[in-house]
Amino acid sequence: MKTKIINISTVCTWSPEEDKLLTLPKVEILVEDSTIIQISKTVGDAEEEIDADGALITPGFVDSHTHPIFSGNRANEFGMRVSGKSYEEIAERGGGIISSINAVRNASEDQLFEECLERVNFFLVHGTTTIEAKSGYGLTVEDELKSLRVIKRLNEASPLDIIPTFMGAHDFPPEFKNDHQGYVRLICEEMIPAVAEENLAEFCDVFCENGYFTLDDSRKILETAKECGLIPRLHADEFADSGAAGLSAEVGAISADHLMAVSDEGIQKMAENGVIATLLPGTTLFLGKTKYAPGRKMIDSGCDVALATDFNPGSCTIQSMPHIISLANLYCGLSIEEAFKGATWNGAKAIKREKQLGAIAEGFQADMLFWELGSIEEIPYWMGSDRILNVMKAGKLLE
Repeated sequence: MKTKIINISTVCTWSPEEDKLLTLPKVEILVEDSTIIQISKTVGDAEEEIDADGALITPGFVDSHTHPIFSGNRANEFGMRVSGKSYEEIAERGGGIISSINAVRNASEDQLFEECLERVNFFLVHGTTTIEAKSGYGLTVEDELKSLRVIKRLNEASPLDIIPTFMGAHDFPPEFKNDHQGYVRLICEEMIPAVAEENLAEFCDVFCENGYFTLDDSRKILETAKECGLIPRLHADEFADSGAAGLSAEVGAISADHLMAVSDEGIQKMAENGVIATLLPGTTLFLGKTKYAPGRKMIDSGCDVALATDFNPGSCTIQSMPHIISLANLYCGLSIEEAFKGATWNGAKAIKREKQLGAIAEGFQADMLFWELGSIEEIPYWMGSDRILNVMKAGKLLE
């Protein structure tokens, strides 16, 4: 089945081959099944024709850091924070991650699936066509496997592509509050082997932070994950410089994320070892903090920078990548081109999909957005008002 897209005003995409932004006016695109096979002034014949009606076309967004597998919400905690309580104080009172852990443990797999399906499909409304999705609100062998099975079912049921990450090392559950090493052993000896045996995840993530998993804990977990075929990634240096960025380089992580408190040494190690720096400015905004990740310094030091939402129930409920682009422009020092690259092709690199997602190019999956815009500068400009006309996922326009 071939589909021809005509009457395009401009195609705007990062070029993987030329490593620069390409702006292609008045071209046509030919899609066969789910793959782009031709981009030129005029393309060949097709069984179906789509009139873009003068739309700007870009790749779909790739959101490479999300936590969408949860039950209920934590709106009450938002109210506590605007009344003066900090995220840390709320956690000490039984809120925070622990609240979501209890909700996931109390939900059946079917309940969790039904609740999460509507939630993940909402990413498509904002032009996100691929997400990375983490477990991490179960923190028992059974509940982590349940969460990852839900991700697998969501990937089959939703048009969205959902890339699974195991994150049993998200926090220490209440039953291991006074036995952190016992929980690390549980992750390494039982959780990771079980996840690998069922082939439920591609990546393994760890929250390496003061008060959470230490450098030694994180190293042990990620080295165990590598032995079982999982690719390391890290929550790194979010609240303080714990050395996690340097660890990401040491263990060969695909990405280190958050990085608001990263050191210059950590940035340099990431750059030298090809670790992608994933910025999550929506979390900084949502938590009412003012210290954003130093994206400009990272790019100038040679890091590839990706952008992601960090969508989760406690510290960022933003699902709009255009909003994240705006924040990266305003507070992280990224240019519009750099932020666009970070939300598309670099996001694909952060989930090892850079040869098929995140760009409009021959041989890539036909994930495209049709915009009522004149240029990509308008994507962050119309803040909170996404001007998306249509979303194409794997060659099909979504209803």
